[in-house]
Amino acid sequence: MLNDAIGGYFGLDLREKEAYHKEKKCIALNTSRNCLEYILFGRNYQLVFIPYFTCEAILEPFNKLNIQFEFYSIDENLEPIFDFNKLDSNAAFLYTNYFGLKDNYIKELAAQDVNLIIDNSQSFFSKPISGIDTFYSARKFIGVADGAYLYTNKMLSTSLELDYSFERMGHLLKRLDVGAEDAYAMFLDNDASLVNQPIKKMSRLTQKILSAVDYDFIKARRIENFDFLHSRLNVSNLLKLNKNEDEVPMVYPYRTNDVELKKRLRNCKIFCPTYWPNVKEWCSDIQLEYKLTEEIIAIPIDQRYTINDMQSILKIIDNV
Repeated sequence: MLNDAIGGYFGLDLREKEAYHKEKKCIALNTSRNCLEYILFGRNYQLVFIPYFTCEAILEPFNKLNIQFEFYSIDENLEPIFDFNKLDSNAAFLYTNYFGLKDNYIKELAAQDVNLIIDNSQSFFSKPISGIDTFYSARKFIGVADGAYLYTNKMLSTSLELDYSFERMGHLLKRLDVGAEDAYAMFLDNDASLVNQPIKKMSRLTQKILSAVDYDFIKARRIENFDFLHSRLNVSNLLKLNKNEDEVPMVYPYRTNDVELKKRLRNCKIFCPTYWPNVKEWCSDIQLEYKLTEEIIAIPIDQRYTINDMQSILKIIDNV
């Protein structure tokens, strides 16, 4: 039986290449939070330690499964302040690969004899470490409405339904036609539609798009833009960054005391997301995580932009 009819009108015409994360080696699911839910359900953890400095969506699977969690703090290097002797066989430790710049530390962390979960939502191109439960979000790096990848050796016996994405594509299509600002409300609607979704297989549409992407170009462009900004902002950046040559960052995280910078950038139609507004509700204003949320400007460096765009951003930062 054919998957689709022969003839008739055309659908999206996408090149048939290969996804970056190969499905034979990982599980392709609908959202990254559901990757975490898959891990929590499969491992039957009773307690998980999670960072204050993370997205509130990370709490969804804990609430759905009624699993206990406790927050931990991080230091100026975005590394945990934590006594790993607190972990037993029923507990796990979740760490975020912040901005795609913590691969070296994760290798150190993996050497700990603990139940470790790595959140690579901000680090799509980082390689998973064998035996470590690791998940990725596609839409943080590529123009898709959903989609995530999970590496784990704990397989659920439950048969998963296939997700459908065609009704979530509006904000992506509208942005192409009329621009980001006019499509922003639809983007928020799409975000809301992903809340409390059941665990499902990645949709055919999302798989198709992710199999048509030029990943080598994306990696090269992101690294080029990051390195260019870092060569000029390293001295003034309050966040000390140590990118290794293989890391492909999500953004350039520029920590600054310039309280007007984000507004200046926004006035020039340069939109820098805040990671993460919910942290200010979880923490007091004397905690580092609160300050990081306030002070880090997540400068776009992705494949849509060139060195000329980075130079324009630098002029706004320098206020010239």
